[in-house]
Amino acid sequence: MGTLYLVPTPVGNLEDITLRALRILREEVDVILAEDTRTSGNLLRHYDISKPMMAFHINNEHKVVTSYAERILAGEKMALVTDAGTPAISDPGFLLVRECLRLGIEVECLPGATAFVPALVNSGLSADHFIFEGFLPHKKGRQTKINEIAKNQYTTILYESPFRLLKTLEQLAETCGPERHVSVARELTKIYEENVRGTLAEVIDYFKQKEVKGEIVIVIEGNEQ
Repeated sequence: MGTLYLVPTPVGNLEDITLRALRILREEVDVILAEDTRTSGNLLRHYDISKPMMAFHINNEHKVVTSYAERILAGEKMALVTDAGTPAISDPGFLLVRECLRLGIEVECLPGATAFVPALVNSGLSADHFIFEGFLPHKKGRQTKINEIAKNQYTTILYESPFRLLKTLEQLAETCGPERHVSVARELTKIYEENVRGTLAEVIDYFKQKEVKGEIVIVIEGNEQ
């Protein structure tokens, strides 16, 4: 019987990968399952790692999860990586982990990069208790979720794309109030990393004047009332 390794990859800076992750990818596994083989290929070439890759992403995971798990059961060792960060955190991975565990396959998860952790820690907002919501629904259930965030007493963390950032901040301001504090982190660990902190009104004004690029983490103050 083989093993499934869940291997976090850098969210930006290529130096943010562990020595253990490099050893697993280079020496321990037969195949690397990648969310995007082109993105993961760049990382592997940077570290001179040559291993077969197969696609495992949101559009095919339901179709291939059984066959991949059966190959591991038969003795192959596989590593699952995503484009950035830890597999299964707002990325594919859960279905494969569940199937491997159902079959009695060993699953080993390495510690490593996850975008929301540095965004939370450097936000200046409470990190004692927090709720990670990932990406908000685009349509159905979106306003319901924002209403929950407005009432929640704990810090809330969201992922967002640059194209929807302003819309999301404005919706949060309408529901939470413009004076609720927020921190927006983008391009984490990269040369143009930026952390913008203030009230929702202040942060909205800032991003109205700026072209936004890169992946984004929004950290929202809890409701203290």
